[in-house]
Amino acid sequence: MTKRFGFTLAEVLITLGIIGVVAAMTMPTLMNSTNGAQYKTAYKKALSVLSQAVVLNVALDDYDLSQTTTTTTDDNASLYNLFNNRMNVVKTEGNEYTASNGTDVKFGASGNYTLYFNDGITFTFPTNASNCTEGNATVGATPCYGVIDVNGEKNPNKLVNCDGKNWNAGGEDCTVSNPTDMYPVIQILQICIL
Repeated sequence: MTKRFGFTLAEVLITLGIIGVVAAMTMPTLMNSTNGAQYKTAYKKALSVLSQAVVLNVALDDYDLSQTTTTTTDDNASLYNLFNNRMNVVKTEGNEYTASNGTDVKFGASGNYTLYFNDGITFTFPTNASNCTEGNATVGATPCYGVIDVNGEKNPNKLVNCDGKNWNAGGEDCTVSNPTDMYPVIQILQICIL
């Protein structure tokens, strides 16, 4: 009688079961961190593209955010025309943009413009946005607010939460530790710190 070395079927099945349980526990965390990194990268790209559009518009048409009006007819210095003329806009809607939790991203009673870009990103801002300046509100400065959705109409369509404070309180940057696909922006150039 010879002695054979190896694993029994029971030992192999128990080992595979343990590996399966560990994998099932770690996969959601791994997937969330991967999605979060993708959202962060897409947000930084979108913010960069919007900022470049503003800079290009200053160079070509000689007006910036502080000189914008609410009139969107051709050749007017509006926020709508600035982005529509300087970026690859494939579709425009003039209504609120709804997040997956049922929250409408709407700025006041006048509604929004939502611009859909060819890379899948959307940018929503109020139709009455004009003369966007940052600073002390007592001297007439009015920051402009908007929302970038880095994957357009695809889910999850959840607005990020700033850690410790409201993103539009005082017009300051916010810190985000749990990124998702919709990011608020103030003045196009202020960012959420990721």
